[in-house]
Amino acid sequence: MTANGWLQSLIFFALLLALMRPLGIYIARVLEGERTFLSPVLRPIERLIYKLSGVRPEEEMNWREYSVALLLFSFVSMLLTYVIERAQHFLPWNPQHLAGVAPDLAWNTAASFTTNTNWQSYTPETTMSYFTQMVGLAYHNFLSAAVGIAVAIALVRGIARRESKTIGNFWADATRSILYILLPICLIYSGALIEQGVVQNLKSYTSVATLEQPSQTQTIAQGPVASQEAIKMLGTNGGGFFNANSAHPFENPTPLTNLLQMFSIFIIPAALTVTLGKMTGSSGHGWAVFACMSILFIAGFVTAYWAESQPHPLLHGVDQHVSTLQSGGNMEGKEVRFGISQSALFATVTTDASCGAVNSVHDSFTPLGGMVPMANIMLGEIVFGGVGAGLYGMLIYVVLSVFIAGLMVGRTPEYMGKKIESYDVKMAMLYVLIFPLIILTLTAISVLSPQMGLTSLTNNGPHGLSEILYAFTSSAGNNGSAFAGLSANTHWYNMSLGFTMLIGRFLMMVPMIAIAGNLAQKKSVPPSPGTFPVNTGLFTVLLTGVVLIVGALTFFPALSLGPILEHLLLHAGQLF
Repeated sequence: MTANGWLQSLIFFALLLALMRPLGIYIARVLEGERTFLSPVLRPIERLIYKLSGVRPEEEMNWREYSVALLLFSFVSMLLTYVIERAQHFLPWNPQHLAGVAPDLAWNTAASFTTNTNWQSYTPETTMSYFTQMVGLAYHNFLSAAVGIAVAIALVRGIARRESKTIGNFWADATRSILYILLPICLIYSGALIEQGVVQNLKSYTSVATLEQPSQTQTIAQGPVASQEAIKMLGTNGGGFFNANSAHPFENPTPLTNLLQMFSIFIIPAALTVTLGKMTGSSGHGWAVFACMSILFIAGFVTAYWAESQPHPLLHGVDQHVSTLQSGGNMEGKEVRFGISQSALFATVTTDASCGAVNSVHDSFTPLGGMVPMANIMLGEIVFGGVGAGLYGMLIYVVLSVFIAGLMVGRTPEYMGKKIESYDVKMAMLYVLIFPLIILTLTAISVLSPQMGLTSLTNNGPHGLSEILYAFTSSAGNNGSAFAGLSANTHWYNMSLGFTMLIGRFLMMVPMIAIAGNLAQKKSVPPSPGTFPVNTGLFTVLLTGVVLIVGALTFFPALSLGPILEHLLLHAGQLF
């Protein structure tokens, strides 16, 4: 742990604090249909889109209509992506003449990108054509991010409105999210990446002679990388153009691009807490939610940085040369140009958000260092989380916190002038329970089924359990990162992980929208002496405690059998 490492991390967080407020206010104006500085250019395009598609943005939807619209939209777009993958050998922009994707892998990938997970059970540069990458996958990166933002804003409207039967128009929310927020930022962002050296072309792969043996050739993959990289990060998608993801020099060539990528992962989720405060009329509440997210983020980063900075217990002191190399910490699986601090920070950021992009190999982290990314996802991807998904996931815990506070003082709990009743708590608990149920059930089935779950596992013991547990956790949390020791391109994992992603996205999304609809139609209750304020430091402490108790302790037995046990056995001299 070095002063330079801490300084780089502080610069990242300071940049986030400086820009999240103006962006959050801008998002609120966009999603409420107010005029912005881009309106003169984009409003005519927006109206044209509505006219061509038959959408009437002024006609709002109740929560059932909103849910049906997003489910139908997501299903149709998933089907389109599946067809593109299967037929890519007939489609243009395929200079390498790659074959159509296998049915089970195409299903897994379509489900993955539809749900904002971007889990990749394949090597992208040898599996997906340029057409599939751009029209199928990058297209979904925009759509899935827009769906997340739209749903988060629908919940915020439900909190803010009084005696209303509607929570907005899904089609208008998604269109504005893409047109006014994602596209303009990505246009500038991709240009900055190109300037730094990220590749953007439609050329065939290049064959070059190697430096070691000029008689041998190496194939260098390339393609339209920068355009996909921008939305991959900004939309917290995470799917790389190359198998090495953001460790590849064509995706992430410099320390500056590394900073930009981490910043772009967090900026919209952080800004949405400001949007929450502005739309509900309580900026303090937005900052209280942000403070909870920040506490959990900082705790995770410090733990990961500390764990990765320790020398390997089985190498330190064995040989003087090895001891000297290991004195700086665990560099296995990390890029030298980023080092331990920026690798630990990137791993924490990408798993706090449901991004899944990686600039190092999480499977090569120390047991406790690798536990941090896994535990971040197990909290429910709410520590900033995915665009939109992080905010509405955290607001579910806000509802539970307010309910618990009400029980503690013996009064009907109230949240922003709304009474929290049994229906709201039931829907919130349904949201919370679905997540661990799908993860732990399918992990257990995989561990107990040698012919399905263990045949593609390269490690035994607690580390092997961690690899399987991480896969289902990442899928249910719509993260997409992985422990590389599990080769998941099998029929069992393609199918089971695909269903896990869909359940983790949509089966959890519908109860949350139901809460939005129920809150929107309630009357406003004036504050009383028993009302628990949600804009104070005490509320931040309560919310943080509820997240840790409900989220983390649910998975503590599984973590004890995985990374915690591996850490203890490692110090006892045993490897896996």
